[in-house]
Amino acid sequence: MSFDKIFVLGAGAIGSAYGALLSKGNEVTLIGDKAHIDAVKSNGLTVHGSVNESFHLKTDTEIRTVPEKTLIVLTTKAYDSAEAIGKIGKLFQKDTVILILQNGLGNEEIIKRAAGDRVKILRGITNMAAEFFKPGEIRFWNGETIIEQDSIAEKIADVFNQCKLKTTLSKDIHKEVWSKLVVNCVVNPLTAIFRTRNREIAADSLKPVRHQIAKECILVGKAEGIALPQNLEEKIDKELFNYENFSSMCQDIMKNKRTEIDFLNGKIVELGQKHNISTPMNETLVYFIKFLEEKNGLSKEYQTKER
Repeated sequence: MSFDKIFVLGAGAIGSAYGALLSKGNEVTLIGDKAHIDAVKSNGLTVHGSVNESFHLKTDTEIRTVPEKTLIVLTTKAYDSAEAIGKIGKLFQKDTVILILQNGLGNEEIIKRAAGDRVKILRGITNMAAEFFKPGEIRFWNGETIIEQDSIAEKIADVFNQCKLKTTLSKDIHKEVWSKLVVNCVVNPLTAIFRTRNREIAADSLKPVRHQIAKECILVGKAEGIALPQNLEEKIDKELFNYENFSSMCQDIMKNKRTEIDFLNGKIVELGQKHNISTPMNETLVYFIKFLEEKNGLSKEYQTKER
């Protein structure tokens, strides 16, 4: 199948980057918050980094109709998944496809409950990095997109690759999701706590902390049937030096927004309890991030919303 329409649902940093590149060869509409959408409507989407260009593409604050042959690239925050998909469920066509490109673990189940069996849902991960501090303007570092192996995923990969979004397919997407989860569990909370760019937490003084976070994640993953590389913590150490951006969680804390900690380190703690595995480092990070959220004036009420 081919796609006559692509919606990027959740046009923050990552979503805007995908929307910009995909708009070069496809009918794309960015769906985001009003301030960002208004800025893009007025002046276009200004992109810096791997691409330096201004993009003029369709925008809206919500999806109002879903025509046949539509691909929805889901890049909302994980905690917004149920509401975002629930709002548009009645609009789905029999051939609608949702590609999940979100951080974390557990969001796929939430989305499937919200969408039911009305649409095709595919899981993917992105290794792209992006920053979004001003409406209508983003910076991004291009990276590989990985999607679970499927005949429709092959078509998505073709579309993405044609737009310079390097995309591959995986026969074991759960392992890919977990590998990305471990990286996020190490990088996101530490950078958010110290309010620093990712590469800066590569400091030797933080090495024991980084490794303990990763080791707890690997143990929990093993209990869940996921065989992660035993040297994953060393691989993360090496890759950190190449990460120039502020993590998404750091950006959230800097902008006084809610984080995805429940879907990252919080999920490791939850699954650790399920398997009687101690995860003290990950649990401590959850408490630290919750404190920062509360300090930013965010309510505690949401903490059990998706549980």
